[in-house]
Amino acid sequence: MPSPRISSITPSHAIAGGRINLHGSHFAVGPTLPAVHIGTAAARVVFAAHDELGLIVPNTEAGPLPVRVDGADGACMVEVGVPMAAGLHQVDNPAFDAFGNLFVTYSGSRGQQVPISIFKVTPTGTRESFSSAVTNPTSMAFSPDGTLYVSSRFEGAVYRLTDDGNAEVFASDLGIACGLAFAPDGTLFVGDRSGTVFAVARNGIARRLATVPASIAAFHLALGPDGLYVAAPTLSASDVIYRVSFTGEVSVFHAGFGRPQGLAFAPDGTLHVVEALAGVSGLYRVPAAGAPELLVSGPKLVGVAFDPSGDFVLCSSDTAYRFASPLHAHTL
Repeated sequence: MPSPRISSITPSHAIAGGRINLHGSHFAVGPTLPAVHIGTAAARVVFAAHDELGLIVPNTEAGPLPVRVDGADGACMVEVGVPMAAGLHQVDNPAFDAFGNLFVTYSGSRGQQVPISIFKVTPTGTRESFSSAVTNPTSMAFSPDGTLYVSSRFEGAVYRLTDDGNAEVFASDLGIACGLAFAPDGTLFVGDRSGTVFAVARNGIARRLATVPASIAAFHLALGPDGLYVAAPTLSASDVIYRVSFTGEVSVFHAGFGRPQGLAFAPDGTLHVVEALAGVSGLYRVPAAGAPELLVSGPKLVGVAFDPSGDFVLCSSDTAYRFASPLHAHTL
């Protein structure tokens, strides 16, 4: 009988708890499943066929790691995300400033006052306390002039933060203020979880731009070249990504996600969506035409942010993971 052989792996990036699939030929399928290792750690096999094995990534070291099946020829590499910060409570995307510093949150339960609610992680990986001025920080965005703005779902307001972490109210009466995104002219878009998208002028005056169905969770925004993109998870078994034009017309950009969360555009202009639905959770690349492509597999994911080089950080509810760009599979 021919020897088992590994040919490829999908997706090529993951965090612990994510599912990856090995493709190949002549895998042993029977009462005893093949033994598989990712790096030096044993991986649990959750699906087995002669040409495919489904694996759960174990708690292991980070970085590019070989995936091997005992007795099989060949191996592939999986990129396991590098934890940058843990002990967080992230409910939307993290945010990069122009210097490569990453901002993450401990949002807390409704109305909870925490010692530090916003942290800064430097490019060298040092985590620093940044601000405790915003209760329930939900979404973050940098204005064209480099100022950090933060929404509070508890207070229905957006705050403008100074370099030393102090905050002043920029706009208020915004419902359950969640997602933030800036236009190049300085207009700030704010997503109210109740279903309203506001456009806030530079003087802090808000107007209603559009309405979409209300969300049961955070309300996520990303600015694209042709409008604003919105993810608003509902109780439906299938949710959509909306596109809102700059004049307020709402259309469906993509249907079929189960529980879409954070949105971000990569430097190449492609939309990326965090899918939080159990069983298919991960980061997906969504082309203008065609089916979404799973890039990173992992559980409990909520947000993503790209730096100008294309490197990105993917956040679960409690940990931020860094991945290098470009995304590609490694083969031994």
